[in-house]
Amino acid sequence: MNEIVAEFIGTLLLVLLGNGVVANVLLKDTKGHAGGWIVIAVGWGLGVFVGVAVAGPVSGAHINPAVTIGLAVAGLFPWDSVTLYIIAQLLGGAAGAFLVWVFYYHHFNRTVDPGLKLACYSTGPAIRRYGNNMISEVIGTFVLIFVILYISEPVMDMGDGHQVKMGMGTLGALPVALLVTAIGLSLGGTTGYAINPARDLGPRVMHALLPMNHKGKSDWGYSWIPVAGPVAGALIAAGFYLVHQWLVIT
Repeated sequence: MNEIVAEFIGTLLLVLLGNGVVANVLLKDTKGHAGGWIVIAVGWGLGVFVGVAVAGPVSGAHINPAVTIGLAVAGLFPWDSVTLYIIAQLLGGAAGAFLVWVFYYHHFNRTVDPGLKLACYSTGPAIRRYGNNMISEVIGTFVLIFVILYISEPVMDMGDGHQVKMGMGTLGALPVALLVTAIGLSLGGTTGYAINPARDLGPRVMHALLPMNHKGKSDWGYSWIPVAGPVAGALIAAGFYLVHQWLVIT
């Protein structure tokens, strides 16, 4: 399993389990119906645990375009691998969302509210104010990337030497799962904390394509926030890291 396949599989597992717990809580007649936000946040954190555990030893477990871009800007990941990583992550997210549809097929058909169905694929704001929604995604992703850069003491295999591949896997599967759970519990109430374009964009595309009763629209007018916000948050975190490194050197 090479790095690109690992990113695909890791992101697939992340979205399958993450969007799966949302479907379990929101869709009609599931065993976990009305389980609440705590169940969703913990489920997403454990989904991250599984994705990182699988992809970490091979690719570093970015499983998130914002992580890949942030690491590249910080000089900890080669730019010539960025595009392939992001493509693998987006396809993995779409594949994971497809499996959620297969798994909960009859529950999707029994659920009448189109908003609940969309929530099983992509994020949406509790209060639609694009400026504030953008800030929420920027801050949430900043926390994610900041912790990865400053606590993991990252190294990247850029040559023939054997080093740990940089990514969320550098923190270890359990710590990064707790990190994402903390972000969800503390910062997730405004937008549903995408903090990952692959977790939102790929599944949103699948929502638009897959046949469902009472599906409703895919809310493309909001779709740029879960992409632009995480990327901006990653760039800010990488900027902090670079300034800190410059201050240390000088």
